[in-house]
Amino acid sequence: MRLWPCSRERYPKQFVDFFGSGRTQLQETFDRMERSVPKANIYVTTTLPYAEIVREQLPELPPTNLLIEPIHRNTAPCTALALHRISHQNADACILITPSDQAMQNEEAFRNDVSEGFDFVEHAEGVLALGVNPTRPEPGYGYIQKGKPLSEHVFEVKSFTEKPERDFAEMFVSSGEFLWNTGIYLANATQLTACFDMVLPLVLRSLDYVKPDFTTDEEDEWVKTHYPSYPNVSLEHAILEKYAKVFVMKSNFGWADLGTWHSIYEAKRKSKDDNVVIDSDVIMDNCSGNVVKIPKGRLAVISDLDGYIVAEKDNVLLICKKEDSSAMIRKYVNEVKIKRGEEFV
Repeated sequence: MRLWPCSRERYPKQFVDFFGSGRTQLQETFDRMERSVPKANIYVTTTLPYAEIVREQLPELPPTNLLIEPIHRNTAPCTALALHRISHQNADACILITPSDQAMQNEEAFRNDVSEGFDFVEHAEGVLALGVNPTRPEPGYGYIQKGKPLSEHVFEVKSFTEKPERDFAEMFVSSGEFLWNTGIYLANATQLTACFDMVLPLVLRSLDYVKPDFTTDEEDEWVKTHYPSYPNVSLEHAILEKYAKVFVMKSNFGWADLGTWHSIYEAKRKSKDDNVVIDSDVIMDNCSGNVVKIPKGRLAVISDLDGYIVAEKDNVLLICKKEDSSAMIRKYVNEVKIKRGEEFV
């Protein structure tokens, strides 16, 4: 909901052609992955309300590669779901985990880092996170502190802090010891299974004992019944906070988390007045440092505005300061839900 009101609960940002490119963020992520791994080896996890949208947007995805959570349980359980299916097809697989709402300005550098990462985790006893140098003290991101260097680009992880207060974020950035966590992880199936065995109940592994030769349909039925037994746990909590064997690779592929207005502002080309106008018809006078997105068929005339978000979608117009917008938007969404109801969020 950090891109509210343009991203809504019923149709989140990854399913929207946000920039007018002709491809949604989900589709662009699939395209990016296809340049690094065979299409048959790409798996997508989603919750039941969004399954049909994924099928419509990715018709090339093999049906058995779409893994549907019967109930939302955060990123660690859904990764465990994909890991279970992948491991039974290839117990020695190396796995890349990625969100679907990111941009890479240098795709070649990203592919090189993925290739190097696969080489590292093939025999490594641990999980590899991809990190990038922070460009600002962003409280909405996770920060990985580099530990002992293992190579020019790979380090042991000394500590991890998820969404720190601004004062701490400023200290992290100024120290030069921290990287932003991109949320992209690589591991071999054995190590990832060991990680989840430590932090998650053996919900899917129990199926292996009950019926070792299960079919995909039988696995799907097991998931419908037993998946809700998983706790609501993020990958960051399961891996970076709980698992001792974690490494980080310092990457430089022009990463941008397209989940916040501020990150979109940083990632996209700006006008001569440092404004970012996203697929919108806008006339601006004496404005700078703004990010604007309004619906097709609308004209916005904006004067004397500096450092703001102006975003409209359906029944909501948002105008707020760009700095620390993630925290403010969470506050607005909760307030609007209470005062106005679900139709506005």
